[in-house]
Amino acid sequence: MEYVKLGRTGLEVSRICLGCMTYGDPNMGTHAWSLKEEDSRPLLRQAIEAGINFLDTANTYSNGSSEEIVGRAIRDFARREDIVLATKVFNRMRPGPNGGGLSRKAIFDEIDNSLRRLGTDYVDLYQIHRWDYTTPIEETLEALHDIVKAGKARYIGASSMYAWQFAKAIYTSRLNGWTEFVSMQDHLNLLYREEEREMLPFCEDQKIGVIPWSPLARGRLTRDWDEATARTQSDEFGKTLYTQALEADRRIVDAVGTVAKARGVPRAQVATAWILQKSAVTAPIIGASKPGHITDAVASLEVKLTPGEIEALESPYIPHGVAGFK
Repeated sequence: MEYVKLGRTGLEVSRICLGCMTYGDPNMGTHAWSLKEEDSRPLLRQAIEAGINFLDTANTYSNGSSEEIVGRAIRDFARREDIVLATKVFNRMRPGPNGGGLSRKAIFDEIDNSLRRLGTDYVDLYQIHRWDYTTPIEETLEALHDIVKAGKARYIGASSMYAWQFAKAIYTSRLNGWTEFVSMQDHLNLLYREEEREMLPFCEDQKIGVIPWSPLARGRLTRDWDEATARTQSDEFGKTLYTQALEADRRIVDAVGTVAKARGVPRAQVATAWILQKSAVTAPIIGASKPGHITDAVASLEVKLTPGEIEALESPYIPHGVAGFK
């Protein structure tokens, strides 16, 4: 395993981050395809034993059961100090007023709820899951700063938003002497490259860590175009992400297959290697529902694509509208 600093911090993270949305009670929340605890634990253990020290979950994943499963796995399979544990806040966790969002009340309530479910005194990276249009960014940032100062989080990060919003948040923190975001978890893969326009250059310029979600495009980059899975049929959010440029996307998927066949490696290794070669990217967030998914993610670190291969993978792409956030 390779390890790098997260942005301009001194925090060392594995170049592969394990996304834990896959692990959770399928009867809770909206992820009917998630794995029960008995099926999740072997994968979490495999990832940790492979040297992956960076685990990412969220309070909303399977209504909190993902955090519970991840927390118990860490206690059983690792030393807490060896793990970089990330979770997120924003999405609604209960009906009624203050059940979601990024108000001071919501953030203070949800960090304590997450810590309880995770069974830990702190998280290493506490991230806002989306931009809250109903709460002043100053309120959100000061609340996050206070959580860091209280020792409940070591660092703070953000997830998908417009680059101008992220820049505004960074500037506001600097203006007030508050803790700054050190990472951006954004939507990036061969089928969705709009982050290359503004967000990636901004993060690289400001030395902010980039930890992309869905690097394999919900698995679309790992199989034939017409092949379906249980997740593709039940993942309602996923169905909104890759419908804009079907013919171009098909050509990209075919190109991944061609490069993979020529190299004699699985398609997942090629798609992951492509995102790893981007200079702004710290660690892609890989979901794993089978042992081979983790094996491929780690093996992708050894796949060094040639300029010609990168050109073949990228050339069919056409511009897309924003997908993954509003």
